[in-house]
Amino acid sequence: MDMDKRISLELRNRTPSDVKELVLDNCRLTEGKIEGLTDEFEELEFLSTINVGLTSLANLPKLNKLKKFEISDNGISGGLEVLAEKCPNLTHLNLSGNKIKDLSTVAPLKKLENLKNLDLFNCEVTQLNDYRENMFELLPQLTYLDGYDRDDKEAPHWNAEDYEGLYDDKMTRMVGGGGKRPGGCG
Repeated sequence: MDMDKRISLELRNRTPSDVKELVLDNCRLTEGKIEGLTDEFEELEFLSTINVGLTSLANLPKLNKLKKFEISDNGISGGLEVLAEKCPNLTHLNLSGNKIKDLSTVAPLKKLENLKNLDLFNCEVTQLNDYRENMFELLPQLTYLDGYDRDDKEAPHWNAEDYEGLYDDKMTRMVGGGGKRPGGCG
């Protein structure tokens, strides 16, 4: 299914400005660029385009509220400066399984001041000598690279589904009782 058609289906009678999460995994692109996604998706916080044949981010619209972008298993080899311009509030970026070969390719991500989690697993750049040290130096805002922090401690794994049902009886304890949030975050 092509990306335009998938976006139409995912809208489910909503307007683009009502959508906060959009999963377009395994769609097909005709020219290797994002198709059908516009800046009308102004509330979008999560976008997943895994394995869609993406080779360029040139058509990416302005998505100011986007925090998490999954772009793994595509053919991206450069052009990451578009992310800083179009998605300035990204906190999580997954570029694993792309064609990123050197540190200079990821250097534009330095402009993403809120970027805390970057995944480049299965990209050639990860094979460079002193890769982790150089990446943390290049992108000092990062907390996690490829799922681990500077001290090789694994990132906590939790997501929105982990919190279902919290607001009934547990939320009062967590907020009022000084308890820890799930996932080890205090």
